[in-house]
Amino acid sequence: MDRYHIRQGVKKEEDFLWEMLYQAIFTPEGDQRPSRDILNEPHIAQSLIGWGRKGDTSLIATTSTDTPIGAVWIRLFNDTNKTYGYIDENTPLLGMALLPDYRGKGIGTSLLSEMLKAAKQMGFSRVSLSVDPNNKALQLYTKMGFKKVGVDGTSWNMVVTL
Repeated sequence: MDRYHIRQGVKKEEDFLWEMLYQAIFTPEGDQRPSRDILNEPHIAQSLIGWGRKGDTSLIATTSTDTPIGAVWIRLFNDTNKTYGYIDENTPLLGMALLPDYRGKGIGTSLLSEMLKAAKQMGFSRVSLSVDPNNKALQLYTKMGFKKVGVDGTSWNMVVTL
């Protein structure tokens, strides 16, 4: 595989983040992926709508030619605008995905590791996420120290202490 790079995301890459949000939606093996209209559902759209507010941070994985292949992002929520994985207003919620051809190559591990370092440098003491327990990404999150703290629908809310 090509070498890849991780860099800070920029506002103009918001469309790529929406693509990554779609890619992050877990679909069990053999099931058909949902329509992209799912991104309009309020609890899903909340993850990125109005991207660029205070605290919004993304890292983008790219090929050596700067083609985006994956992303990780964190965002703060509060009791009035919360979404899946919300813990409290001081704990940023993490979203992450890679394009299918780039999964299972260690890129996600690097992206997640870099974001957790960045979150700690930003002064956060923990980060949360929501994951379906059947999603292969659960192994990565567990390896990186995330622990199950609750269940929301069919997904687990997980937190890592930084």
